[in-house]
Amino acid sequence: MNDRLFVIERARAEDAAQLLEYLKIVGGETENLSFGAEGVPLSVEAEQDYLRAQYGSTDNAQYLSNADGEIIGTASLNRKANRMRHRGVFGISLKKAWWGCGAASALTEAILSFARENGFEQLDLEVRSSNARAIRLYEKYGFRKLCTFPHFFKIHGEYVDFDLMNLELNATAD
Repeated sequence: MNDRLFVIERARAEDAAQLLEYLKIVGGETENLSFGAEGVPLSVEAEQDYLRAQYGSTDNAQYLSNADGEIIGTASLNRKANRMRHRGVFGISLKKAWWGCGAASALTEAILSFARENGFEQLDLEVRSSNARAIRLYEKYGFRKLCTFPHFFKIHGEYVDFDLMNLELNATAD
């Protein structure tokens, strides 16, 4: 499967139903996300409204990786408000069958390009401490671990630690 081609594009309102189904699939494939196979608690209409609102935004972006009309991955960046406006929160997921094919790197590059074009100075993310594959991806793009947040998730009665990571895009001296 990893030899198949994929394309990266900005998510649009008409992607909402397929995106919600994708989230159920990836939520069921891994315990690295904040949701499981139930997906996210949004209606198709609410997801359409969200995607419509962010499509032309310079503060929020969602990109999809598509292969043969199927969503195989997604990445998002959401600018924080007010005094944290120079910062954004980055998130990414990919169907397990596509791990290692370059789609996560392509999605990350799309987000980083968007961030630079729109004046983001820092990107933050949260990653399961044991998710070495994801941590390697983030470190490849310059993210560094700030700290470990103990007991970040509780899954099936077990606590899971997460690392908080940060990327400085525009390091400037004040």
